[in-house]
Amino acid sequence: FQTMLRAIRFTAAAALLLAAGSAQAQQNTTIRIGYIPVMGAAQLFVAQGEGWLKEQGLNVQFTKFESGPNLIQAVASGTIDVYNAGFAPLLVARAKGQDIRVIAATVVEELGIAAGADLAPFLEGKKVSEKAAALKAFRQKHGRPVKFATQPLGSGPNTSLQYWLWEVIKADKEDVEIVELGIDATQRAILTGAVDAGSIREPALSIIRKQNPKIKLVADGAEIFPNFPGVVLAVTGDFAKRDPEAVKKLIRLTVRATEFIEKNQEKSVKHLGEAFGRGLLPDDILLASLKSPQTRFLADPNRITAPATKLQEYQVKIGVLKKADPVDPLFALDVYKEAIAGR
Repeated sequence: FQTMLRAIRFTAAAALLLAAGSAQAQQNTTIRIGYIPVMGAAQLFVAQGEGWLKEQGLNVQFTKFESGPNLIQAVASGTIDVYNAGFAPLLVARAKGQDIRVIAATVVEELGIAAGADLAPFLEGKKVSEKAAALKAFRQKHGRPVKFATQPLGSGPNTSLQYWLWEVIKADKEDVEIVELGIDATQRAILTGAVDAGSIREPALSIIRKQNPKIKLVADGAEIFPNFPGVVLAVTGDFAKRDPEAVKKLIRLTVRATEFIEKNQEKSVKHLGEAFGRGLLPDDILLASLKSPQTRFLADPNRITAPATKLQEYQVKIGVLKKADPVDPLFALDVYKEAIAGR
């Protein structure tokens, strides 16, 4: 009888352990997140650094990409669940039939134009209406067009640069040459003088200005494209269907991290080293990037739907897209509303 009782107790204990292990397995969700190394990715790394992702049972695997269009290719191949990069490439992805949904914003007006020592004196202090003439004056003096570095066609940096050149300052196309590069290559090209200027975000802007103070910000995000939808958080349709609760957790953590960063910039810095250069960037650069006027954090995707429509219209105009489709279905606004209800 005692032997039988011990066997029963052993079986019961094993069952409890199995049940606990099963519950733990159900609680933990592995999420493959692709991101680009810009300040719009700060929220997720703050959430990771503060331990919030682990608390919510989210096992996150980060992979860095050089541009949004490159990341979209990974999404299409099924190797990425969550997209943390610029909004503009999502319009192209949707046009190609990819099922991906924006669940939160992270920043707006993040893109600026930085000019090197040769070009900056032509543009610095000029009114918007005078900048096209400044580019022409540069071409006449140097005997060549102004070289602007930016990311690939269809990306946010490329689209916003073209919008600024042709719609805002109304530059003459013979005065401009656009060079398509990755994020790091653009930064190096501006810093070394391989190009005269380029589209740039934080922390790259703070990095190159510290290394070469002659580099100037000659157009900020508000001038280039007011309320431009920058980096967003988006999920694949498959992941949204497979784990809707994990999606809501990501939304809530993005909102929480956005609020945390605004109130705790110095404390946030220690969490960002992995995202930007794997600890190679000094804290003063990261802090300057967080405080930069080029970094306007927000989480509510409702704030970017109208400028997203305007962005899509312009992508049609420059030939990135064949036609404009309703933008609202690209946003999971109902999921965002449900996720933050009661906060």
